[in-house]
Formats: sequence, C-alpha cells, structure tokens
Amino acid sequence: MAKWDGRRLFSREYKLAALARMAAGENVSALSRELGVSRKCLYQWRDRVRIGGPVALRSRGRPTRAEALAMRTGMGTAPPVPIPDPPDELARARRQVAELERKVAQQALDLDFFQQALQRIEASRRPSDGPGGTASSSRSRR
Repeated sequence: MAKWDGRRLFSREYKLAALARMAAGENVSALSRELGVSRKCLYQWRDRVRIGGPVALRSRGRPTRAEALAMRTGMGTAPPVPIPDPPDELARARRQVAELERKVAQQALDLDFFQQALQRIEASRRPSDGPGGTASSSRSRR
C-alpha cells in the first residue's frame, strides 16, 4: 500500500474557481489561508493555466492521452487570466507629486528648526563692546 505523502489532490474545477477569485483581485494570502493551499501553489496553478490552459491543471502522475494531445495541439488553451495593467501615467504623476510635497514639507520643518536654533544661539551671545571686541559667549574657565 502506498504511503500518503501529505499532499492533497484538488479537482480542476476547484483550482479554476480559486484562480478566478485570484484574478478578481482577492488577497492571495487570505485566499490561501481560507482554502488551505500555499500561496506558492496558487501562483503555480496560475502560471500553468497561462501556459497551457485549463488542461494544464491536472492531478499528479502522467497525463492521459487526451490531456497530452490537447496540450500538444493547443486545444486546451483558455483565454488568458487578466493581468492588471500597469498604473497609468496620471496615477504615476500623482504619486510623484505627493512624494515631492512630502520632501518639501520635511525641508520646511528642518529649515524652521535650524532658524530657531540660530536665533537662540544669537540671543545667548553678548553684544560686542566695540571694534575688535569678541561677540561670542564667554569661555568657561575652571
């Protein structure tokens, strides 16, 4: 009798349903926890469907003659799983503007801090007694 290796077998319909939920934009981590399937496995299923269609989602072992024939002739190909489009130009520009605004705000905060520090230092200095006199704070002698 064969020893069970801990792997579960899922039907093609089950895998396709999981991939449909994945393509609809569901969180892959939450989906994997709910289904009890690793994220890696979900991504492998997705890649197999993209390459060979639903026929590529098969159980373990050698493919049947019908499956092998379908994979060779391309009859098992399905419409590709939609891949999200890259962000459009407007969204990219808005992100860049927001990032630059954050940098300007941070620089304004730094500038205010250093101006206040300079004012405090200048206020703590003694006024000059005349030409050639020192305008710095007194030295500490021990």
